[in-house]
Amino acid sequence: MVTRMSEKKELLTTNRKALTVNLDESKYGTFAEIGAGQEVARIFFQAGGASGTIAKTISAYDMNFSDAIYGKSPRYVSRERLGLMLDHEYNLLLERLAVSRGERTSFFAFANTVATKGYRGNHDAHGWMGVRFQTHPAGAPSEVLLHVRMWDKENVLQQESLGIAGTNLIYAAFYYREDPRRFIESLVDHLGTARLEVDMIKFSGPAFAQTDNRLMALSLVQFGLTNAVMFGPDGEVLQPSEVLYKKAVLVERGSFRPVTHVNVDMLNCATAQFVQEPEVKGKDVIVVMEITMNNLLAAGAIDGADFLQRVDLLGELGFTAMVSNYPEYYRLTSYFRRYTKEMIGVALGINNLLEVFNEKYYEHLDGGILESFGRMFKHAVKLYVYPMRQEAFDHYLAGDRAAPVGSAMGHAFAANVLITAKNVHISAHLRNLYDHLLENHYIDAIVGFDHDVLGIISRDVLGRIRERDPSWEKMVPGNVAKAIKARGLFGYNEKPPATLAPQ
Repeated sequence: MVTRMSEKKELLTTNRKALTVNLDESKYGTFAEIGAGQEVARIFFQAGGASGTIAKTISAYDMNFSDAIYGKSPRYVSRERLGLMLDHEYNLLLERLAVSRGERTSFFAFANTVATKGYRGNHDAHGWMGVRFQTHPAGAPSEVLLHVRMWDKENVLQQESLGIAGTNLIYAAFYYREDPRRFIESLVDHLGTARLEVDMIKFSGPAFAQTDNRLMALSLVQFGLTNAVMFGPDGEVLQPSEVLYKKAVLVERGSFRPVTHVNVDMLNCATAQFVQEPEVKGKDVIVVMEITMNNLLAAGAIDGADFLQRVDLLGELGFTAMVSNYPEYYRLTSYFRRYTKEMIGVALGINNLLEVFNEKYYEHLDGGILESFGRMFKHAVKLYVYPMRQEAFDHYLAGDRAAPVGSAMGHAFAANVLITAKNVHISAHLRNLYDHLLENHYIDAIVGFDHDVLGIISRDVLGRIRERDPSWEKMVPGNVAKAIKARGLFGYNEKPPATLAPQ
């Protein structure tokens, strides 16, 4: 038993992974690497037996050479360039070798295009890598693409991490493709997330016909390979830097289970104010609906179907969705700041505003809440605060998070009192800090909101859906209601429960 465990451990080393592929006589392919040397090919050469695996290695480092081989693309470190490389190298394999060995060989092409730390150290260390491969001779190809960021400070260590990550990717494509969790986790084998981040992954082709790329992206966050992933309105997995680069960002955090009139009204009102900011006028703006991993784990484990339902409904409304593991708002805004220098707006309700001022979340910081606010508001960040009815606010202060916040749309509450950013109660010792932020417009009250929808909350809507109370349909946008009914989302069932016939 001890011998078998040690053999298994040896098999999973980087060298052993490369050697396993090299000794698999059915695998044969090309390595094309641009930007950091030929780190992946080097590992396969050093492992031994590479003549049984490698048809060709190439590093078209010079831009003119690269363009002559692969054609031009707007950026050299990009998904487009990676696609051109894979197209060219894979097609060349088939053109030159399919006749002579296609009946016994599963061909593959591995490619990467990366930017490691330069001589002047003035750009991000990141890159794209991918593998296109056959699962059996003469079969249609499948493909895995991913985007990585290298966190090592030294160029040679970044190159080393790329070599290991590329080897992990190739091995996983061949031997872990039927085990998605193992596939994802193995990408940082012998690296760890402190050295390498994988912030985007995409599977395609017959080998992954049953794979949902949104769930695979969620796994990247769940297993700690990245802190956030993004999805377009069409459900496509997005690469954050491509979406956020040089854009002003407005984000709303919520459970969106399901998305309601309140969620949409909050975002519409905040957007109307955001685009009027002097720093935003004339700039490209991206609006994001964000769900925290804490929210997805509220029931104790991630429910993949529930997650997909939320993303689908946000897509129905044309929103870009995001999942992050940033429970604190200052970490969320810092994440966006990695990709843009433009203004960042955060739309949130009174309850979430009070959470922002809850000092327990900042006990791990030496400077406590002051340090967190220094990080959050450092560069053009503003909070847009949506009002809350008095009854809901009273429940919140009492700690009764599960208490009903409202009834059906249009229900009147006692005195119809609203709590806003201007009259919300903040702890006495933080009041001066809050007043400073309010007076200097780091915090603004949302205006122009729809009074009739203030009593709607997702939790109440969800309960009505499951109880077959038709009033829920008036509490969500029309196309969301149609999608819930058509797909049977969130436990919707239009048939009443069966009853026993009278005796």
